[in-house]
Parts: sequence; structure tokens; C-alpha cells
Amino acid sequence: MYYQNVAQKQFKYFLYARKSSESEDRQVASIDAQVNALQKIAQQEGLEIIEIMTESQSAKAPGRPIFGQLLARIAKGEAQGILCWKLDRLARNPVDGGSISWMLQSSNIQHIRTHDRNYLPSDNVLMMQVEFGMANQFIRDLSVSSKRGLMAKAERGWYPTYSPIGYIHNPLRKKGDKEILPDPERFELVRSMFLEVMQGASVSKVLDHYVDHLHLRSKRGNKMGLSTFYRILRDPFYYGRFEYPKGSYQWFTGKHKALISKSEFDMIQSRLDKPHKTREKEYTFRYRGALLCGECGAMVTAENKTKVQKNGVTRHYVYYHCTKRKDKNCTQKAVQEMEIESQIHEILKTIVLPSDFVKWALDCIRSDSQKHEYESMKKVTQYQMQLSKVQKISDGLIEMRAGNEISEQEYIVKRKKLAQEKEELTQIIQGLQESTDDWFGRVEKTFDFAENAPKVFQNGSDQDKRELLSLLGSNLYLYDKKVTIELKKPFEFIQNLGKVIQSEIGMFEPHNSVSGTNKKEAFYTSFPNLLRE
Repeated sequence: MYYQNVAQKQFKYFLYARKSSESEDRQVASIDAQVNALQKIAQQEGLEIIEIMTESQSAKAPGRPIFGQLLARIAKGEAQGILCWKLDRLARNPVDGGSISWMLQSSNIQHIRTHDRNYLPSDNVLMMQVEFGMANQFIRDLSVSSKRGLMAKAERGWYPTYSPIGYIHNPLRKKGDKEILPDPERFELVRSMFLEVMQGASVSKVLDHYVDHLHLRSKRGNKMGLSTFYRILRDPFYYGRFEYPKGSYQWFTGKHKALISKSEFDMIQSRLDKPHKTREKEYTFRYRGALLCGECGAMVTAENKTKVQKNGVTRHYVYYHCTKRKDKNCTQKAVQEMEIESQIHEILKTIVLPSDFVKWALDCIRSDSQKHEYESMKKVTQYQMQLSKVQKISDGLIEMRAGNEISEQEYIVKRKKLAQEKEELTQIIQGLQESTDDWFGRVEKTFDFAENAPKVFQNGSDQDKRELLSLLGSNLYLYDKKVTIELKKPFEFIQNLGKVIQSEIGMFEPHNSVSGTNKKEAFYTSFPNLLRE
């Protein structure tokens, strides 16, 4: 009788398959196996699957994205049933379990079919809650059991989690019982690093030597960072003691081979704890961190130099030079700060356009922006109509699949193509709408910024100068004592425009003669197409 009712009502189903990579699901069939088995059940019982939804994520806590989409789409009425291997594929926590139970009670979900039984709105909900409760308790018991096993391993003298660099887990032992052994490739290298630090070598220099010259890498093949090296040097594991869990103050004596002795470890700690004399910072440098070396790409730093002249006058100079962190053989020489500022000021002057040209240009752009806005809105309307057509085709596709007019494979391919087309149209519409948003205002602000940049740079504070440079260009390079700036596109365009004007009209100062003014206005009229960029 039940199967007849299902066939008569023609419920639609989502097939949901999930498997976690965590220990909770080790014995569960793979996702492909779940899908294949459930498809056979659907075929035998005449259940219509409108979509297969799979997820590789634990269900012990709420927040699975695919599961969330599943419930949302059922709430919209896209389907009335769920096919899943077991109830614990849907939920292993009270929140998700409660959502499923409520949707079944309220008949949003009309039928849940697992490989061994059926769940209906008319069923006793208590039985479902018991099953969800058992799944949740399984997770909690598994967590307690795992923690108990890890603590037992620690009590036996084996560090129960990862093996630190210099060590490996015994591959011949099963998981949970693996001993920690010296890594034949890294053990002696790491020991040498400890001993060099103990003997007084600089921590950073030791790290650089072993990483750059001896090619020491982490187990994942990455270079070791300085903070990681400090953490290693302070880890008691290397002399035979470990804390588990971290922060619990429960200490154990390890059975692993110690890399150093306790006395050696203590000597290293005293070296690391020794206070370093830090020189009081006397100078702040305007452009340190803002410039890159044009030869090797390293940061450019600065330092203060003091010179006493023959007449007894003391002069202070700021010099900028490459840090040579990327290439110790970099050939770039130092340059004075005043020379750098002079060059930057000259660059800023190249983006200042004649005031009469700016006035004429803004008048043209104001008129053009109105036309641009009108044309953009026309295009937005056209693309919105296209988007509406694509949505109708997409809706029709679902009906065709529901009526078995197209195969599942055809449905998936066409749906994917339509989704891509909708995304592209949405992005185009958004771009057009943004382009009409105060277009003229942005152009006016750009011209105003360019006109005032030299004044701000000359009279502003150090912070003003740094902010101005960051707004003006993306990369500032120092090469052969010359500063170059990769101007952002609007300012690069203004700079090129200024070169054309200067070469054709002459100097930027306005001419007083009527003939000179007419000559410039006649020349400016050749710029509308250029200004639209």
C-alpha cells in the first residue's frame, strides 16, 4: 500500500550521500557505493531522483553547506523526499536531527528512504529521535574513547599526536600504537642546530644556514620560519619530556631517543632568555618600507649618517639603500633622501594638467557622462531581459526532467551551462550598474587629486607623503639612484595626456593672447574620444 501511495503522489527526491574522513565513518560505505545502492533502490521502487547531493564532511556539529542547501530547497518545495544510506548520514548532532524531525512532522518532508527502512510524517517521531540520539551519542562516546586512548599512549611514554621535526612515527606499527623514532634524514641536522645555538651562534643565522645551504625542510617540504625555529628550541620534547594535553600541566617522560640532554636544553633556554640590548629608536624614515630595489626586488631601508665638516659644522643625512635580503651581491648604491624627494616631486608635476584644459575636459566629460549613463542603463535593461529568459529556460528544464523528457545526464549538462550563463549575465549587469555610479564625480576627484599632489607632497607631513604615494602608484622602485613609480591607470593616462598637450601646445602656462587661447581650444576639441577612456 505504501509504495502505491508514493507512486500516486509522485514525490521528488534528493539523494544525499555523506562520508567523513574522520574516524567516526571508517566503517561506512564510500560515497560512490552509497549512491549506487540508493539509485538501485529508487529504480526498483519508482522513486524520482531530481538531484544527487554529496558531501565529505563530519556531521558531529551543525554547519554543513550541502546539507543546509538540501533543507532549504525542500522547504521551497523542490522535492518532498530524501534518499540516504542511514539516518546518521543526515545528522549526528541534536540541531540537524531536530530540523529533520520537525520538517518530517510538518510534512515538508513526506518520505525519507534509507537502505533498510522508510520514515513518514505519520510515524512515531520518538523512534527517529532515538536513532538520532544514538548517532549523537556514538560521536560523544567515540570522542571520549579517542581521548582515553591518547592519554593511555602518553602514560606509556609515547607522544600521542604529531612527531616533531627530527622524528618520525614507526611505519611498521598500527595507528594508535606507533612509536616515535629518530628521522634518519633530519635528526642529526636538527641536533646540530640546537648545539650551534647553545654555543652562541645567532638564531637567525643558524636557521638561514640550514635552510638555505643545507636545504632543511619541514615534513611538508616548506621552509622553516624563525618563529617556528624558536618554538622548536623551547620544546622539552627534544630532551625527553612532553606535556599532554597542551596546557594541562600533565608531564610525561618519553620513551623516544632524546635529541639533546637536559643540561644542554637549559643552556639554550638561558641563551634565548638573555635580554638583548635594543638601541633606542632616534629616527623615523619617511620612505622605509615604501621603496623596492629595482635590481633584486628586496626592500629598501634607510639609515642616518652624520658628517663633521672642516669648519666644524655637523651635518645629518638620510641615505636609502637595498637591504640585500634577496641577493647579497646586489650592486645598487645608496642615495640621499633629499634626492629621492626631488625625483618624486618631479614625477608628481608630470600629472598636473593645464587648468584651462581641465576645465574644458570636465565640461566635455559632464556632458558625456549623461550619455554614458543613458547607454549603460539601456544595456542593463537588455541584459536583465536575457537573464529573465535564461531563468525561464532553467525552470522549464526542471519540468522536462520531472517529466522524463530528458535524461539525467542531459539535465546535469544543460543545468550547468545555464548556471554559468546566469552568473556571467549577473556580473555584467552589476558591472554596468557600478560604472554609472557617480562616474563624473570620480573623474573630477581624480583630476583634483593630480593637481594638488605636488603641493601636498611638498608641504604635507611624513604620513601625508606616504599615503599620497600609496594612492598614486602600486610599486615604487629605486634603481641606479633613480626613482620610478608604476602609476595607477588614471594617473598614467593623465601623465601621457600631459605629454601630448605639452608637445603640441607648448608650456602649460596659459597664453594671454586671444590667438593662443583659440589655438589651444581648437586643439582640445580633438580629445573627446581620448577622454572617454
